[in-house]
Amino acid sequence: MSLRKIRTTLAIVFFVLITLLFLDFTGTLHHWLGWMAKIQFLPAVLALNAAVIVGLVLLTQIFGRIYCSVICPLGVFQDVIAWLHNKRKKNRYSYSKAISWLRYTMLGVMIVALVAGVSSIVQLLAPYSAYGRIATMIFQPVWKAGNNVLASIAEHFDSYAFYSTDIWMKSLPTLIIAAVTLVLLFILAWKHGRTYCNTICPVGTFLSLASRNSVFKVRFDEEKCRNCSMCSKNCKASCIDYKNHRIDYSRCVVCGDCISSCKFGALKYTGKAIETTKSENSEKKEQTVDAGKRSFLIGSALVTTAAMAQEKMKVDGGLAKIEDKVAPKRQTPITPPGSISAKNMAQHCTGCQLCVAQCPNDVLRPGTDLMSIMQPVMSYEQGYCRPECTRCSEVCPAGAIKPISKDVKSSTQIGHAVWIKKNCIPLKDGVECGNCARHCPTGAIEMVPSDPDDEESAFVPAVNEELCIGCGACEYLCPARPFPAIYVEGHEVHKEN
Repeated sequence: MSLRKIRTTLAIVFFVLITLLFLDFTGTLHHWLGWMAKIQFLPAVLALNAAVIVGLVLLTQIFGRIYCSVICPLGVFQDVIAWLHNKRKKNRYSYSKAISWLRYTMLGVMIVALVAGVSSIVQLLAPYSAYGRIATMIFQPVWKAGNNVLASIAEHFDSYAFYSTDIWMKSLPTLIIAAVTLVLLFILAWKHGRTYCNTICPVGTFLSLASRNSVFKVRFDEEKCRNCSMCSKNCKASCIDYKNHRIDYSRCVVCGDCISSCKFGALKYTGKAIETTKSENSEKKEQTVDAGKRSFLIGSALVTTAAMAQEKMKVDGGLAKIEDKVAPKRQTPITPPGSISAKNMAQHCTGCQLCVAQCPNDVLRPGTDLMSIMQPVMSYEQGYCRPECTRCSEVCPAGAIKPISKDVKSSTQIGHAVWIKKNCIPLKDGVECGNCARHCPTGAIEMVPSDPDDEESAFVPAVNEELCIGCGACEYLCPARPFPAIYVEGHEVHKEN
């Protein structure tokens, strides 16, 4: 099997599976595919995962930049776009010199942003995070819409193979950023192939430092080369100078297209140079060894599920149907249990949106203010954070949300409830409520007379902040509109009861 077919097969498998990881809203695939997010380069750096970092650098040092053409979903996505254009216009590329000043400037900006803790810049430049935003904010709603159509059809046949799920706007700023990234990526890949990968992406530039002297490379056999230029015309990275028989290995992503396009066998993927004899003199040139020795192990299992035949019911305990409500303005954003603090979130989060895509309670969404834009924050208009759910801490690949047990989560205070007297239904409308107290999982809310001297006065909630964990059940189930009469204010640093 040729290098191109091996690389293409592995790239398709990786790309499809990691895309499904973002699209899956049932949480089923994470148990089999969660490792694919953890082997992405920048999340591994932020999670201080030395084994993955060393492994990827060694992989690049040995085989070249196959990370960019096989493992990185944004890199493979560029290849998909370029392939679509190639169906219409073949042999459209040409050699161009590397724009080194731009490449290393972007790498420097990334490093400075990481050191300075400017998370928004890191999130914008991280390739895995960029694709995660596109998959979560653009692809997943389409995927859910298709699922809902199937659920509607199945319902007519009394089947529960599919269940309907809500589609809602999680964050307009993040959606706009994802859309702009998609358009920019599409234009660059459609016209110029790997331009984004080799001029803007700081991860690609960093790995290029190791790929320059990789063991296995695509090498020229000058004796066989006829200078037909087909290799250059098929190189998406524009890194093959066929006239001088040179390849810029810092930009080569080992896609194998040049080898497949060469009719004379002048390009081969080899681990060492061998001697060839030329008519003018004898000198050492680079040739190839069997490319079939290049192996890249992948274990995958794609499991689909037909679970949860029960449709979500949104009720508030019998008083009123829960409708869309307006999120309160919180002085401190609420970060997920396991994130430890807002500072830890800012230092480690890449804004990939995997936790947002996987949240089964519709609690997580990208932040909208400048301090937390694209980072997950919690709000309770669509649901509340169930104490037994630890999904976000399980899927986070960067260490921004650390693994947390159900017992620890149930005692972790991410915020506390605050009562707003003017919005409370017993006082505003003169009817009994007590919904917040009935549904509080920790017993932190009790109903007390609004007038301590009058036992017959309307009962209103009293919050015990020592018991409150900030799960948001009270806020979610409060029937007051448009603003709830009780809401959760976040803690900068989480506490444990």
